[in-house]
This record gives sequence, structure tokens and C-alpha cells, in this order.
Amino acid sequence: MLRKLLPHPFLTLTLIVVWQMLVNKLTLGNLLLGTILALIIPVITSPYWPNRPKLRSAPRIVEYVLVVLWDICVANVQVAYVILFKTNANTKPAWISIPLELRTPEAITVLAGTITMTPGTVSSDVAADGRSLLVHCLDAPDPDAVRDEIKTRYEARLKEIFE
Repeated sequence: MLRKLLPHPFLTLTLIVVWQMLVNKLTLGNLLLGTILALIIPVITSPYWPNRPKLRSAPRIVEYVLVVLWDICVANVQVAYVILFKTNANTKPAWISIPLELRTPEAITVLAGTITMTPGTVSSDVAADGRSLLVHCLDAPDPDAVRDEIKTRYEARLKEIFE
């Protein structure tokens, strides 16, 4: 019974938080409306999630979020440095193909989103077979090092979480 009412508890919680951030005002009415929407949307969309992903480890998820937040802070400083102090001639933008070991679409989506959220990089395309991800870097003097960093910092952790 509880599974039918809360088919995706994490999605429900996320929707409540996102709603509160969108309205930007914590009132009882906003909280109530956000909670109602957060309860209804997962129930309506649950038929479209027949094989929802199994998340393996809550501590690994927290670790991943902290790593990503740290990397976003560091990347903001790096991008500011590139914009303010590097000339166009000294900047080395690059397209990098990242071979993927991840196989679940949800894990690949989280990886692509993480790369895009990190300033200075953007995920552009996933290969049709899902085995590589095309990433553009604002400044990548060593594209192999960028590829290796993405694979070790993000992909390896996501593999532990999703697979």
C-alpha cells in the first residue's frame, strides 16, 4: 500500500525541495501545494519507470554530492582565472570523447549532468550505443588528463552507486 502511495520517495522529497526553491517563500500554503504535487507526480509517472534504478549506497551518494560541490567551487575559480587572465591564444579548448563503462541510462544521465554543471565543461552528446560521451572543455591543455579525471572522480563513483 505504501509503495503505491510513494512509488518514488526520493523523487517526492526532491520535488518538495525544488518547489520550495522555485516559489522562494516558505509558507504553509506553498508547502502544502508542493507536497500535494510531489505526491501526485510520482504516482502519475510511475508506469513510465518500470525498471527504476537501484541505488547501492547512501554514503557513496553523499560522498559523490560533496565531491561534485567541491569541484564546482574549484572550477568556478579556474574559469574565472581563464576568463580574466588568459588570452585567447593561450586558451586550449577541446572536444574530448569519454569512453563509458557505465551502462544504465540513469547513471549516464547523472554523469552528463554533473559534467555540464561543472563550470568550464559541457556534455554535448552520448553515442548511440551509449559507450561514449562527448564533452567540450573551455581550457584543456591535456585532454587525456581531463578524461582520466572525469573517469576517476565521477564515473567510478557512479558505477559504485548505480551498478
